[in-house]
Amino acid sequence: MQKDECNKSENAVGCWPESTKPSPDLLSGLKRGVLTNAIKSGDDKLSAELSRLRRESVTKPVVFVGTGTCGLGAGAGKTLSTIQDYLTKRKIDADVVEVGCIGLCSEEPIVDVRLPDKARVSFGGVSTDKVADLLDGVLSNGDVPKEMVLGQFRTPGVTAWEGVAYLDEHPFLSRQCRVVLACSGIIDPANIDEYIANGGYSAAATVLKKMTPAEVCSLVESSGLRGRGGGGFPTGKKWQFALNAPGKQKYLICNADEGDPGAFMDRAVCESDPHRLIEGMIIAAYAIGATKAYIYIRAEYPLAVKRLTEAIAQAKAYGLIGRNILGSGNKLEIVIKEGAGAFVCGEETALIHSVEGKRGMPRPRPPFPAVQGLFDKPTIINNVETLSNLAMILGKGSEWYAAMGTSGSKGTKVFALSGMVRRTGLVEVPMGTTLRQVVFDIGGGIPNNKRCKAVQIGGPSGGCVPEAYLDIETDYEALEEFGAIMGSGGLVVVDESTCMVDFAKFFMEFIQSESCGKCIPCREGTRRMLEILQAIVRPRRHEENIDALLRFQGIIYLEKLAETIKITSLCGLGQTAPNPVLSTLRWFRDEYEAHVFERRCPAGACRELVHYSINENCVGCQACVRACPEGAITGEKKQRHTIDTDKCIKCDACRNVCKFNAVDVM
Repeated sequence: MQKDECNKSENAVGCWPESTKPSPDLLSGLKRGVLTNAIKSGDDKLSAELSRLRRESVTKPVVFVGTGTCGLGAGAGKTLSTIQDYLTKRKIDADVVEVGCIGLCSEEPIVDVRLPDKARVSFGGVSTDKVADLLDGVLSNGDVPKEMVLGQFRTPGVTAWEGVAYLDEHPFLSRQCRVVLACSGIIDPANIDEYIANGGYSAAATVLKKMTPAEVCSLVESSGLRGRGGGGFPTGKKWQFALNAPGKQKYLICNADEGDPGAFMDRAVCESDPHRLIEGMIIAAYAIGATKAYIYIRAEYPLAVKRLTEAIAQAKAYGLIGRNILGSGNKLEIVIKEGAGAFVCGEETALIHSVEGKRGMPRPRPPFPAVQGLFDKPTIINNVETLSNLAMILGKGSEWYAAMGTSGSKGTKVFALSGMVRRTGLVEVPMGTTLRQVVFDIGGGIPNNKRCKAVQIGGPSGGCVPEAYLDIETDYEALEEFGAIMGSGGLVVVDESTCMVDFAKFFMEFIQSESCGKCIPCREGTRRMLEILQAIVRPRRHEENIDALLRFQGIIYLEKLAETIKITSLCGLGQTAPNPVLSTLRWFRDEYEAHVFERRCPAGACRELVHYSINENCVGCQACVRACPEGAITGEKKQRHTIDTDKCIKCDACRNVCKFNAVDVM
């Protein structure tokens, strides 16, 4: 399957590319629940229950509200309450279902409506004041408010809405191929029956009853799945190390810590489709011989923690985790471990120390965790996205997965698209899709008619890709050769108004504050790099004695210092810490030189280096005089004014009130 042909054979929006009934092996092993009762009642009852859970047909209106963290942040909680009040006051018999995030965060709050014999249709930007108009139109008149509609789902056997485009044709979704995000924003994350009805846990049942651990490792290796947490190491090969390691007790850890600024992929999956992660953990634990697993997740993700806790309890009640899973003789315990949000705990050995109850600090490797990890036992650490791929890979086969992507990077990759781009959110595309396609075709480009300047990929450990090079493919080797990394999948877009020196300083401030302090190169080196960057954006009037000389001396050694930190730091985080500075220096050296030699910020973003002046367009209206909070502007009426630069605090009030473009900022 070529990457550009992905959606010709696979739905861009839909739970599973091919909706299937749960496998007989799964159904025969379930202990308790709606489906268990349906099984006992016979095939007809089971078929009807599966159809209901997949919502292939509904007997009354169903309103779906996206209540992931992004939706709640945009007001979805209030929208949900308004919808419930609307239905109660009008005595309308309808179901209200909370779902997760479909990925289009810029359109939140998102509300879907499904009527009997009509396709499910999705609406964006549904704030509380729009609820009545939306539901009046759809429920009472059968009309779709065109100004809010995002698109309708392809629903076989029901009538499509006339004149409404399909959701998988939306520019944000049309190029996507959803594997990890297949059910996100579509099913109720708190309902295990919905997940099972759409094919969930069938792959795990097949693995436990019909495959050996070695066969699972081999299949995953042949699929080409590589670690999605940043390193990109082949997953199947990593598992084989742990499987072959001696010892009866082995551990699996799911890394859901996700500390990169601008990254929210793992959080969204845990909130929107927690059972997909649980199923992946069952498969991975069986493959390596682990009987206990941990989900290491930051405490700042309360909704994700809640959904995972519920999912684990449901899976345990159904006999999907615990002792003698589905009668296979295998057992697995899953424990949630909440972290304190330390960035360094994204590093494997630091994470292990944190799970053990110790301070999260890295240790030298080897030995690697696959040989000696948690409590000195063989341990495999995979992130949420890696594990969430497994159910589809085992269900549809390694050839299906390996057919997507490039020669060295198979499958799909989830990116968190944020920053100065029109459509922000979660994007899942086949490996090999270019960054330009992600930013402009899917993201809609840069708002306010501004020019794209660069894309930061890989978070603080990654690098900048200038606009001229955005045709680079999302491929592990291609990005590494360019000087960037895939990382966990954060994509931050910046436009021409961004100062790249200030941008690098932001990441260095983050890295320096998050350094664990164990090794001198990272602890002291990043501090010195930050001090140099702070000096670069400092105006002359804030310097004393030989500060200016020290500033130039620091700048001379900036690159050498960065290279030293990369070579000598203990862990991967320290070794990649200088990347934001090195990549911006490589591609935007002219901006550094302007700051250093001219004490000028070309983007006009570093306020301390900005100079305000009034040009000949000034008509002496005195609007700026009245707006200036410091009295820095003087001049007679109908005469050109002047700005006292010593008093000016660069608040931009004068430019905001001037109607004659008379204020220059340089």
